[in-house]
Amino acid sequence: MPAPLAAALLPLALLAPAVVPVAVTEADFDPATAFVPPVAVSHAPDLVPYGSHVRAVVDRSVPGRTVLRMSVAGVASGHAFPVHLHTGACGADPAASGPHYQDVVDPVSPSTDPAYANDRNELRLTLRTDGRGAGSAAAAVAWRPRPGGARSLVLHAGDPAGAHGAADRVACVNLEGPE
Repeated sequence: MPAPLAAALLPLALLAPAVVPVAVTEADFDPATAFVPPVAVSHAPDLVPYGSHVRAVVDRSVPGRTVLRMSVAGVASGHAFPVHLHTGACGADPAASGPHYQDVVDPVSPSTDPAYANDRNELRLTLRTDGRGAGSAAAAVAWRPRPGGARSLVLHAGDPAGAHGAADRVACVNLEGPE
């Protein structure tokens, strides 16, 4: 390519959004009302104490595939947290994170149809913690989220949940570059 043409195209290349093949989000859980909006929000400090830690790695380095690896430290011990990719960002209201992200969106909301609400159409995993409150899990799907469509990971109360219903949203993690 002649040098003048390459120089003219460079500014256009800078305008195109870059898809980061591997995005890492690492943060401590804080209250949603923190002075600085937190990356990781705890809605249930009895299960996800303020100051507990999360690391989420969203890997899109293989075309047509997304892998999520998640680890936590300092959360409730001996617990199983269902984790799902959600459409909205975390907020003070646990419902702000929106519904589960689905590759093929169920036309009925909330989605309960097993044709849509399944582990092939949703990115989900179960994060089990040890006696110290540390745990890790991974899941993979054969698709990539639509740009702007997947913004957070939500930890649900799971079982045993004490005063919480199993589906209650107990924590949320805003993702960096999930698309």
